[in-house]
Amino acid sequence: MDRVQEKMFCSGSQLIAEGAINAGCRFFAGYPITPASGIYKHMIELLQKRGDLAISAPDEISALAYCVGASMRGVKAMTATSGPGWALMIETLQYALMTETPVVIAMVQRLGPSTGGATQGAQGDVLLTEFCTSGGYTIPVLCPSTAAECYDLTVTAFNWAEQLRSPVVLLTDKEVAMTSETIDASSFESIALVDRTHAHVKESDQWRMYDFHDGADVPKFAPVGGALKVSATGSAHNKGGFLKKNDKETIEVLLHLEEKIIGRRDELALTATDKQDGANTLVVSYGITTRAVDEAVRTARARSKKVSTISLKSLFPIPEESLRTAAFGVERIVCPEENLYGQYFKLIAHLFPEAEHIRINRIGRMITPTEIENAIL
Repeated sequence: MDRVQEKMFCSGSQLIAEGAINAGCRFFAGYPITPASGIYKHMIELLQKRGDLAISAPDEISALAYCVGASMRGVKAMTATSGPGWALMIETLQYALMTETPVVIAMVQRLGPSTGGATQGAQGDVLLTEFCTSGGYTIPVLCPSTAAECYDLTVTAFNWAEQLRSPVVLLTDKEVAMTSETIDASSFESIALVDRTHAHVKESDQWRMYDFHDGADVPKFAPVGGALKVSATGSAHNKGGFLKKNDKETIEVLLHLEEKIIGRRDELALTATDKQDGANTLVVSYGITTRAVDEAVRTARARSKKVSTISLKSLFPIPEESLRTAAFGVERIVCPEENLYGQYFKLIAHLFPEAEHIRINRIGRMITPTEIENAIL
């Protein structure tokens, strides 16, 4: 946090950039796209001042490819985009997943589909972000609801990427990224930085690019162009990184890509629960709708309504145990989302088989606190 002033008036985009810098990011490549252009602007300014590298890429495909290349050299790297750009990045995202290359993608949602409404917020890319891989592998996804959380969760995103040797997505939305507010930096969490575990030259006889004993193990990393020979491919490969189609070890590697994430499901669950004794209603929220939920709940409680809340800071892996615990004893679950039909709630509804389900869904505008309060009995 050495770069961040104690008090400041800034946007979520600015604090994503500050969080990235303080997490150790030394490379950024991006292509301007509303509403993620603020991150692009701040990263180019901040990295160049430090003597690090920021590139204006010719397109989104190149942007993420540059970042993956930088990370393969051992450098912490990030890009930023919105829905249309994310659609172009998906092939390279899968390459990063298959090659176990750490990289952070800040994805700022806007109204879709296609180019949609560039200046209209939404929460419509939840499923597109998580389920973009062939095979349905779990991509860790963090989701801030305030500018301060943008800072904390960006640092966490880099830590997860390094720890897991995986792409990690910071999924936010237009309102969180572009809204400026007064921030007290002393409220930021003290987060120890994590770096990927490197293989050493003395291990060269035993080291293999994707070696592990247990499926949840994370292989040691060696940079391309370093002292150890690196074999990396987006094709199915064995633990040495060599293309093998009919090899038991290749299947083990593919299973390991999921096991190293799901095996840490509980430690990757970041939520904030406000439980009220006797509450019959639980409101589940993430991103910008959490701000409306906070106001709705304050009003509801002032009117003697009893209600509990859980705000999700991590969406994937789904924090199932935290959700079940928060919902214990309640009779109805309310979930507001700025998308059609409740994208995230579709994935978690089975966790509450005995409760009544209330979805509040809007597109093209934010959900109001009044709409949420009206759903609280």
